[in-house]
Amino acid sequence: MKRPLTVMLCVCLAVLAAPASRAAEKAAPVTAGKAAPPAVASTAPDSVQLLEKTVAKDSTRFDNLYKLGVMYLDKDRVNDAVTVLTKAHVLKPKDHRVMVNLGAALDAAGRAGEAQGYYKEALTVAPDDSVASCRLASSLYAQSRYPDAVDILRGVIKTAPRAYCAYFTLGVAFADAGIYKDAIRMWRKVVELAPTSPEAVSARESIDVLEKFTQQQ
Repeated sequence: MKRPLTVMLCVCLAVLAAPASRAAEKAAPVTAGKAAPPAVASTAPDSVQLLEKTVAKDSTRFDNLYKLGVMYLDKDRVNDAVTVLTKAHVLKPKDHRVMVNLGAALDAAGRAGEAQGYYKEALTVAPDDSVASCRLASSLYAQSRYPDAVDILRGVIKTAPRAYCAYFTLGVAFADAGIYKDAIRMWRKVVELAPTSPEAVSARESIDVLEKFTQQQ
């Protein structure tokens, strides 16, 4: 595989590793006809520091633990995310959101077997959770268990045809296998279903790379 395609797949896999509950980033406001004011450095503690202090005072509040774990995951503080989300899981062992994000943290820490256990546990609580299924498929795919991963993704699309995470991951699989037309088709579906999502941003970039690559063949 050519280097540009290798880079493209790395970017796609990075999107798959993002927190399951990450919020979309907001653009900075722009005043029409005027230059934006210079950025001013803030000395105030960020939201992670504030929440860390809150959790240090009282680690029995589930919501705070969950939020802090997701923040850690979003900032690539993987080990901290595993620690905090594990505590949240102890407090609410049936909360599938915690299971999915804990699985994502464990995957990022290179502990795929444990991660897959949490994804499967989440699916026993919430069988229709397409994010949990997509995460499980991505984890299996990273272990080269391609047929298992593709079977899960096709099952997701069959039961939840608007689950764009499944189309996105299938696009990665098709591109990795050199089936570029199908990869482009999957990624276009992502853009159609969730045009403002991080997956759609990556899909557009990947489509552009693949189309240029195929035109050179």
